[in-house]
Amino acid sequence: MRYPEELVEEVRLRNDIVDVVGGYVKLKRQGSSYFGLCPFHNEKSPSFSVSPSKQIFYCFGCGAGGNVFNFIQKYENYTYPEAIKYLADRVGVKLPEAEYSKEQKAREEKRLRILEANREAAKFFYYQLRSKPGEEGLAYLKGRQLTEETMNKFGLGFSPMTSNACINYLRSKGFTDEIIRESGLVSFDEKRGMTDKFWNRVMYPIQDVNHKVIGFGGRVMGDAKPKYLNSPETMIFDKGRTLYGLNFARTSRKDHLILCEGYMDVIAMHQAGFTEAVASLGTALTVTNANLIKRYTANVYLAYDSDGAGISAALRNMRELRDAGIATKVINMEPYKDPDEFIKNLGAEEFQKRIDEAENSFFFELRMLERDYDLTDPDGRTRFLREAAGKLLGFEEEIERENYIKAVAEKYGLTYEAMKKQVVSLAAKNGGEYRPIERPKSGINRVTDPKDGIKKTQRTLLTWLSEEPSIYKVIKPYITAKDFTEPVYRQVAEWMFEDLEKGSANPAVYTGRFEEEEQQRVCAEIFNTSLDGEIDRAESEKALHDIVLKIKTAANEALAAKSSPSITEVMAALEGKKALEELKNVRFSLN
Repeated sequence: MRYPEELVEEVRLRNDIVDVVGGYVKLKRQGSSYFGLCPFHNEKSPSFSVSPSKQIFYCFGCGAGGNVFNFIQKYENYTYPEAIKYLADRVGVKLPEAEYSKEQKAREEKRLRILEANREAAKFFYYQLRSKPGEEGLAYLKGRQLTEETMNKFGLGFSPMTSNACINYLRSKGFTDEIIRESGLVSFDEKRGMTDKFWNRVMYPIQDVNHKVIGFGGRVMGDAKPKYLNSPETMIFDKGRTLYGLNFARTSRKDHLILCEGYMDVIAMHQAGFTEAVASLGTALTVTNANLIKRYTANVYLAYDSDGAGISAALRNMRELRDAGIATKVINMEPYKDPDEFIKNLGAEEFQKRIDEAENSFFFELRMLERDYDLTDPDGRTRFLREAAGKLLGFEEEIERENYIKAVAEKYGLTYEAMKKQVVSLAAKNGGEYRPIERPKSGINRVTDPKDGIKKTQRTLLTWLSEEPSIYKVIKPYITAKDFTEPVYRQVAEWMFEDLEKGSANPAVYTGRFEEEEQQRVCAEIFNTSLDGEIDRAESEKALHDIVLKIKTAANEALAAKSSPSITEVMAALEGKKALEELKNVRFSLN
């Protein structure tokens, strides 16, 4: 939904960026800004700045930047309207309701009611675990060495032995049988009617990325089957679009996620400090799961069980992740079965070593393939390498394929040419085509783009204007927004010059007007350009004159370089040349 601009501005003004960001990042004042460790990439020295005067943030390390809405979007992975609503709720600003048809309104009301039913059920299970009926469940969880803090964090609970305890609780809270049935919390048949789906089980609430309970997993006490039982899919729960633990893992500040098999692995890893751990709801990762992961990271470590089923799941899911453009590595947990067992026996420090030593997933796949062949036998080795060549053809990107051909050749004692010949030959047999990469000649160095200098000069002027609006009246006769050669810079200059005519400029507003994240980043970068420290009045006047002169000269050169200029552009070039000549002879005064 698109909200009125004046209402969005009210929300922004009432959410001071230092207060909001300070709730996520430990900030320390340095001069006129605040600095802290960037939440969007790993760093040891603070390079993340928040400006209270400009109401924008910018990281000098990774380049992330924007206003308070952009920060919430990036940190919470919200859409722009979701970020506005979140911040509006934070300060009590009432936003207009979206207009729904009668059917849409009824559906939305039902969806919200089902969410409420799941939340109430989570509360019911939570208190049951900590009362007399939950003693067996609590003993089980403590036996798994979970702390009270961890159990509370994940909202762990217990469903009692009776077949209608949860149903009766929800009815007492005013939920209709229709809502209870559609919540996925009950089973139903014509003979017995509704009965609790979960009973005598330790309960694991499944939450979406916004910490809303959308379903449950239950681990039975005793030998009943199935051992683990999940909620069925409902209006609010789609297991193919859900990852257990992602609500916590998405804010872990790690550049990767660790994908596990089950609830206990995720919980044990979070307790040990590996808060980037998640699990799919079932061993088969869906395309939607993979795309969901890609929203948060391009790197995944697989921490599946080391038994046959776990290896099969790893092989299957690493291909799904690779197809989604996600790089994968496999954590070796031998001699233990799973992360929970490993950490209990060897500790978190040793598990971190296993993460650091994790195996490239393609080489893990080849290592598993090796078990089917006798590599000491020439025939077995030949057949193995043929199959390896077939797997190399699975890399569609030529650069990636070439790199892997070279790596496989080195690993198995072949020349690059021999391995490549096998891949090319196999491609021909399969009716495909192998196109070698045209590599650039060696010795060519990257040349710095001369445009970088003028871009920095343009950024410097815009930053200076934002900090000292009074200089606008000095430069106004000689420069216009059209003199800025970069599209984002030019747009910012247009907005800024228009506002400076009224006496002030507002960087946070300009940042929010851009829809694309890259444009927002560039806008934030503009207003975080260093002005090279304090300089005296005479030096300021000369520096300002030099900056304006450089910008005007570059703009005129760009116009003159056009091969087929329009009449308007020809006239602009002539006017620019005249203004430039005048500018060369003028002396700026900042009095």
